[in-house]
Amino acid sequence: MSDLLTASPDKVGTADEIAAGHLASADGIETTESPASAEHTRGTGSIVSAEKVGEMRDGVSAEEVGSTESIVSTEHTASAGSFASTDHGTSTESVASTERFASAGGMASIGNARPRLGFLGTGWIGRHRMEAIARSGVAEVAMISDPSAEMVAEAAKAAPGAQVADSFDALLDAGLDGIVIATPSALHAEQSIRALESGAAVFCQKPLGRTAAEVRAVVDAARAADRLLSVDLSYRFTEGMTRIKERVENGELGRIFGVDLTFHNAYGPDKPWFYDPALSGGGCVMDLGVHLVDLALWTLGFPAVESVSSQLYAGGEPLGGRTDRVEDYATATVELAGGASVRLACSWRLNAGTDAVIAASFFGTGGGAEMRNVGGSFYDFSADLFHGTGRESLAAPPDDWGGGAATDWARRLAAGERFDPAAERLVDVARVLDGIYGR
Repeated sequence: MSDLLTASPDKVGTADEIAAGHLASADGIETTESPASAEHTRGTGSIVSAEKVGEMRDGVSAEEVGSTESIVSTEHTASAGSFASTDHGTSTESVASTERFASAGGMASIGNARPRLGFLGTGWIGRHRMEAIARSGVAEVAMISDPSAEMVAEAAKAAPGAQVADSFDALLDAGLDGIVIATPSALHAEQSIRALESGAAVFCQKPLGRTAAEVRAVVDAARAADRLLSVDLSYRFTEGMTRIKERVENGELGRIFGVDLTFHNAYGPDKPWFYDPALSGGGCVMDLGVHLVDLALWTLGFPAVESVSSQLYAGGEPLGGRTDRVEDYATATVELAGGASVRLACSWRLNAGTDAVIAASFFGTGGGAEMRNVGGSFYDFSADLFHGTGRESLAAPPDDWGGGAATDWARRLAAGERFDPAAERLVDVARVLDGIYGR
């Protein structure tokens, strides 16, 4: 099977040519649903078989459409007024203030040269992260690649001057400064390593890998190549979480001892590979719980994890030790050094009476704080500070946050940043996920 990983790199054209049908049809653009070659998978975990990866056909852009974070009605999107996170099916324009970007990850000043970026996977999430970066003006959308001519044509509307590559190799051979990866989860680690080894910085959709071993291999590759590596952990860039983290860090909440996080989704992925543990790495925890684990550890400054326990369910039944299904409901408790206890719950297709229930609550000896979605929205959030029975607003909609992580990475790349040791924290998050899955 021809694919974006192994196809010849000599077919490159402009986005306008692809959109006009002059370069390749959908059948002519190779798919990324193929096994990673053995020579590029060292340290990334098991190699996906051709049969298994073949089941992801039509799913390369499906992370963008299939992820349960991306199902929002057109009516809701239109009513938003301003566009928010494409994790939730809306268009993205997320150029937040310098202050907010700095507090979320330490944004550096922008240099004169604009990095040339390539985009692997231009379905829902990939395309809208591309649009966020393009609108920020900090980087050039130089090249795009997707197996679907329709997806390429949509991307061309936002970047009409971009070249189109029919293979991953073409992106690697183009001398790009950075590559944005939005492909199915089974391909993230291998593709990220190849991009880093080619000399490109990487911004990857979550999860960076299906296991902590895969994530460790990518971080090691970034360190060895001295290239900037970031993952789309977008909720860090909501105004609400930014304000809550500030309160935690300045001691206003006292010693944090309790953290409750929730992400229930009334919908579920529509691509088969999400339900195959070998391809996805897991179910709702891998899709949604990764954000919850990250928010807890990031807000608290990544304290050491002392223990992890969990209960996983599929179709209302305990999953037990079954490895042929993924969970659609999960609860977990994470005990941290210093005494804080983190409880999290996430699900697909839960009968919750609304589109989504998303919340992050932090309770300390001096006060509490909570971010919560508004009216079942996937993108509108409010945040409040608690003192006793009193409540003070910290943030309210609208908030253009969805492309914040991507734009921050592009800004830092433009400033000349290379490997950031903070990427090690990605491994910490992945280890907690491994603990939840009992591996």
